[in-house]
Amino acid sequence: MDTRKILKICIIFLIGFFSANLINFYLVYGLENPFLNFSSNTSNNAPFDFVKENQIQVFDDKIVININGASISRYAATGSMKPVLDEGSNGIRIIPKSEGDIHIGDIITFEQSDKLIVHRVISKGLDGDGIYFITKGDNNEIIDGKVRFNQIRYITIGIIW
Repeated sequence: MDTRKILKICIIFLIGFFSANLINFYLVYGLENPFLNFSSNTSNNAPFDFVKENQIQVFDDKIVININGASISRYAATGSMKPVLDEGSNGIRIIPKSEGDIHIGDIITFEQSDKLIVHRVISKGLDGDGIYFITKGDNNEIIDGKVRFNQIRYITIGIIW
């Protein structure tokens, strides 16, 4: 075979290979428009500052944090959010009212396959079905996939050890 024939075969192969992978990616993940670039390094994404200084009162015998609609949460010993939280941590949580209440870096509780999962929001995007959030445990390498607002139950706004 001459060099030109080999080059043509290689080019055709590469075009087919990349086209098949691009089509497969589109079919699996859909067309997306992320607001921010995906970053697997979650340590740079601090949670939103929900509690303002004027909501905290310090007394000699107690500390009072004034947050409307807050409740206390406990966590399972899954290890997915270590070292930030695990079994024995006490969380302060609120129910979000809209997608705008949820920020990259926030720790949310969402329902997936009839289980409650507590992971950090690492990305926010928009696709044909609306706004979605990408979450991942701080101690996990695998992302959870798209989480919709209707799956989200709580935002963790504080952790007490």
